[in-house]
Amino acid sequence: MSNNPHKAAVIQMASGTNINANLLTIEKLLEQAAKGGASLAVLPENFAFLGADTRDILPFREPEGDGPLQHFLSQAAKRLGMWIVAGTIPLETGDSHKCRAASLLFDSEGRRVARYDKQHLFDVTVPDSGEQYNESDTIEPGEQITVADTPLGKLGLAVCYDLRFPELFRAMLDQGAELFALPAAFTAATGRAHWEILVRARAIENLSYLLASAQGGFHVGGRETWGHSMIVDPWGSMMAEQERGNGVTIATIDREFLANTRRNFPALDHRRLRCSSPE
Repeated sequence: MSNNPHKAAVIQMASGTNINANLLTIEKLLEQAAKGGASLAVLPENFAFLGADTRDILPFREPEGDGPLQHFLSQAAKRLGMWIVAGTIPLETGDSHKCRAASLLFDSEGRRVARYDKQHLFDVTVPDSGEQYNESDTIEPGEQITVADTPLGKLGLAVCYDLRFPELFRAMLDQGAELFALPAAFTAATGRAHWEILVRARAIENLSYLLASAQGGFHVGGRETWGHSMIVDPWGSMMAEQERGNGVTIATIDREFLANTRRNFPALDHRRLRCSSPE
C-alpha cells in the first residue's frame, strides 16, 4: 500500500428525527469532502436519526446488507469515489427490542468492507447536568475488534463512549492500526470536560492519527452535543477542527510522517504490559 499522503475528512452535523432531511445534509457534506480531495470521510454517530430517547431508533432497524440507509451509503461512496465510515446505523439483532449500533466501512466502489458494533454502552448520569442515558436498554453491545485496510492505512473503528477505554485502542494497535475513526455524539457537558483531552490522548499514546467526527448542536428533547470534530496526528497535534454547526474538516494523512514518528520515538516498542483481546 502506498505511503503517498491522502486526505481524510470528518463530518459534523446536528441530526434530528427527519431521516430524509438528515440524509440530504449528509449528501451535501460528503460532496464537499470529495471536492476538498478527501479519500475517506467519517460520519458522526447517529447521523441519520437522533431522537429524544434511544428507543426511538428501533423502528428504523435494518438487516445487515440491506435497507435504505445502507443503500444510500453504498451509492454515495460509489458516486463520489470515496471511502466512507458510516457513523452508526441501527442493525437488527435476534432481540426485537434491541439493535446493534454498527459503524460500517464502505470502499470507493460502494462495497461494505468492514463492520464494527459499538462495544461500550453509555449507561451514565452526567455530573452537573443530571442527564441520564441508558443505551443498554436499546443497544446490544458488540464484541469484535475491527481493523481494515484502506488507502490511508490500517484503520481501526470505534464509537463515541469507546473513547474512554484505552485497552480497545491498544487491541486495535496490536492488529496493526495506524489511524482510528471515531464517530461520536458526546454530550455538551462531557465534551466540554473531556473530549479534546481523550481524543488527543488516544492519538498520542498509540502514535496514530485519530479522525473524530461528532454531532454538534441542539437536538429534539433539548439535548445538546459538543461538536468540536477534529483530526489529530500521531504526535497529538490538532490538524483541523470544526467547533460548532454543520461542516467538513479535512487534513492530510501522511503515513511517512507516522512511520518516522514511530521510528524516532519508539514508545510502542517499549511496552511492558499487554492487553488481552476478547476471544
